[in-house]
Amino acid sequence: MRYPIVIETGDETTPFGVIVPDLPGCFSAGHSIENAMDNARESIELRMEKMLRDGITIPEPVSIETHRDNPEFVGWLWAILEIDLSKLRSTTKRYNITAPERVMSIVDIAAHQAGESRSTYLIRSAMIRFEEGIHKISVER
Repeated sequence: MRYPIVIETGDETTPFGVIVPDLPGCFSAGHSIENAMDNARESIELRMEKMLRDGITIPEPVSIETHRDNPEFVGWLWAILEIDLSKLRSTTKRYNITAPERVMSIVDIAAHQAGESRSTYLIRSAMIRFEEGIHKISVER
């Protein structure tokens, strides 16, 4: 999908700000236009992941022309980011992990108490940690 973004120009001391008009609450920034656009792509992907987890339909992008008349964006730069939706696929894939038996016993007890499978518990726990900002994940493009 091709999402329009609007970029507020920055300089050596002020970052470039980015808003994604078709994804409310989706914004980013960077110290250069290129950095701001890379960060915006990551922000879009994270926002879409959250929307999918929350059962919210991802809105279709509209043209730049539709947004251009918005007085909030007068004087800002426009660009288009191609978002690879295959990264958001909901198909599952089986993985084999190695862990100490003691740790897996703890995980199994916690998963049972949560009423979840081991896999669901581990995935949900990882996503909670990610959303808390404990880990920064860099996705190879």
